[in-house]
Parts: sequence; structure tokens; C-alpha cells
Amino acid sequence: MSSDAIPGFHAVVPAGGAGTRLWPLSRRAHPKFLLDLTGSGRTLLQGTWDRLAPLADGVTVVTGEPHAAGVREQLPDLAEPALLTEPSGRDSMAAIGLAAALLRERHGDVVVGSFAADHVVRRPAAFAAAVREAVAAARAGYVVTLGVEADHPSTAFGYVESGAHLGVDAAPSALHVVSFAEKPDAATAAGYLATGRYRWNAGMFVVRAEVLLEHLRRLQPPLHDGLLAIARAWDGPDRAEVLAREWPRLTRIAIDHAVAEPVAAEGGVAVVPAELGWDDVGDWRSLAALLPAGPDGVRTLGEGRTHAVDSAGAVLVPATDRLVAVLGLPGAVVVDTPDALLVTTTDHAQRLKEVVDLLPDALR
Repeated sequence: MSSDAIPGFHAVVPAGGAGTRLWPLSRRAHPKFLLDLTGSGRTLLQGTWDRLAPLADGVTVVTGEPHAAGVREQLPDLAEPALLTEPSGRDSMAAIGLAAALLRERHGDVVVGSFAADHVVRRPAAFAAAVREAVAAARAGYVVTLGVEADHPSTAFGYVESGAHLGVDAAPSALHVVSFAEKPDAATAAGYLATGRYRWNAGMFVVRAEVLLEHLRRLQPPLHDGLLAIARAWDGPDRAEVLAREWPRLTRIAIDHAVAEPVAAEGGVAVVPAELGWDDVGDWRSLAALLPAGPDGVRTLGEGRTHAVDSAGAVLVPATDRLVAVLGLPGAVVVDTPDALLVTTTDHAQRLKEVVDLLPDALR
């Protein structure tokens, strides 16, 4: 355990999703969390590990069976029992709830923090400070989220509305959560920011295992009972049998809808405001903002050959031996892979799922 570790804190990393808005680089078989999308030399998953491992007593990764080998390869220091494989995706509540239930079986009522495998945090020191406050608030019985500073009125993220100070000494920045809001339209987002009460909801949650499971017992009883049955069998000889029986029955629901929103309405959720330099790397437009621009204003990912003229703001991803050349295409996105070529613009990046949904499974 690192000398900086927070006693009794266990990090959970749900590693799922296909990242379809970063197609064709991100695929179902090799999703974005397994990719180095920022040119740092570390994949998004490895960057998440780098942030969390020094802070936690342990890191648990929850992923699908098809990606387990990739996770093991990229995280050689991940303990074998700390890699939980799901037979199929049942959304975030099942993944986080399974980890929390199993960690309680193994370690008692620890504080559990869930952090997605495919996000970027450019201010790790601020992240560590926010997590420490979140753990303190969680020990006081709250479900805690990190509220990311909203530097523009984005329509791509959900929002969390804050209220009065929480009053927990070891979490001086923590505030009560008034409500969560789904992704808004542009006018609504601008209105949120004008109040000064709203931050982006980055889906980072910190909570005591007992508190989370008790909320689940009240709010989602069948899901709670199924997860507990699986957790109790996980380290024994009946895992496969119980998993096969219970997993397909689990309610498919996100933690936001299952716990965060209803518990916030009851006054049981807190937010720690944080300026993290955070991004969910949700599409080519957001990735463009993370890549350094060359003298010509073009952003390139990878070591392949490119040539750009009068194309400031373009993003070029040469993933083959071919030269990628663009002329007079500001804001273009060109991604050249062995079996698929994408040509679009950063302005249309959010719509890429419309294309991917039309593709045969072999290309997704």
C-alpha cells in the first residue's frame, strides 16, 4: 500500500462500453479504454490506474469477458481476484454494485469509489484532494459525487446542482446535492452555468459499501438480492452456477437512476466541487481539444505519415502505412485504419453513432 493511500478506501473501475463515437479507432473488440488516445504512452485504463493505485487500499476492475485479457495485459499489477468479469453488460449499477458487495464480503464496510476507465484527468493532485474529501463525506453516510467545473455550457454532459455546505470537517468543500439533471439543450445549459450552482456530473461516486447496498435494498430490491447472491458465491465453488442463474435477471439500470437521483431527493447525496481538467473523451471533437496542435494548427494521433495544407483544426489519425493528406479542410477528422476510413468534421462528431449503428457487426 502506498504511503499516500487512504485507509479503508477501495477504488472500483468499471471498464465497459465500445466508445462508438471514436470509431473506427475504438471498436467493440478493442474499446477506447484500451487505447492511448492522448499520445501519453499510457492507455486511458492505465492512466486511470495511475491516478487511483496510490490512493487506494486496492483497485478492482469490472469488465466484460471479451476484454479481460486486455485488462490483464495492460495492468500487470492488478491482483487476480480484483478483476471481475461480467458475462454481459447490465449497465453501471450492476457493475458497481457487484464490486461493492464483493468488497464488503472480503473487507467489511469499506469506502468504495467508482471511476470510469476511459476518462482523462489532467490535474491529478486536484483529483487526489477531491477524492480525500469525498471519502470523508462518504464516511459520514453520504453518497458523494465529484462535481467537475463546467467551463462551457456543454450539451454532452449531465449536471449536478449543489446547495448548502455539508458541514463535514474533513470535507470542507463538500456541498449538499439538490438534484441531478440530464443532458440539457444549449439554452438550458447556459442557464445552469449562470446560476453558479451547477457542475458537470462525471459519474464518479464514493460511498460506504453498506450505505450503497442499503440504498439498493430499499430502491432496487431484486437487483440488491441478485448481487448479494453472486457476491457471496464469488470466491467459492458455486460462482459459475450462481452467476449463470442470477446475472441475466439483474435489472439493467445506471447508478444515477438507481441510487444517485432518488437519494439526492432524500437529502443523502453530497458533491465535492473539483477542477480536474476532466474530459470523458466522448467523441473526436473532445479528443481534438486534448491533442497538441502542430504549427499548422493540425492535431495528429499516431506515428503515421500526414500532410495538411490550409486545414487548421483538423484531426488526423494515420493508423496504416498510407499517407493521409488533407487540403483546405479546416476542422476535418480523417481516421485511416486497415479496414475502415472515416472522413467527417469535428462539428459532426456527436452524430457518429448514426453511422456505426448501420454497420455490420464485424466492423463495429
